[in-house]
Amino acid sequence: MLTPPPYTLAGTEFPFRALAALAGRAPLGGGREAALATLLAARLADAMLPPVALGVAVRRTRADGARHWLSSITLGPSVRTAVARLVEVTAVDDRHQAALALIKVTEVTAPHLDRGARLELERLIVRLKG
Repeated sequence: MLTPPPYTLAGTEFPFRALAALAGRAPLGGGREAALATLLAARLADAMLPPVALGVAVRRTRADGARHWLSSITLGPSVRTAVARLVEVTAVDDRHQAALALIKVTEVTAPHLDRGARLELERLIVRLKG
């Protein structure tokens, strides 16, 4: 077995591979947009945690951009409300509220998510609850 050279960088792993793949292969329409909105909100929530752990000011700016983007896509009312709530919570330092908001997002988007995507969201919920 070969070991990496000492000057190589440690690899990074994208935590939402299944969710991104789902969004990429879903047909145009509500399911795809729900998956994309969920991916966006999950990435914002993930930025509350190490190793990323962005500062509040940066997360607030990202949440403002996310709100603008969400206003441009078509989502069902329950999905829009749940995702918007999660986006709002990511702009403050309350991981517990983010976990509760992500639980709601997972519930309302469940019809559009596959097992891998749900598992990624459940892992994030556990990390947010810490």
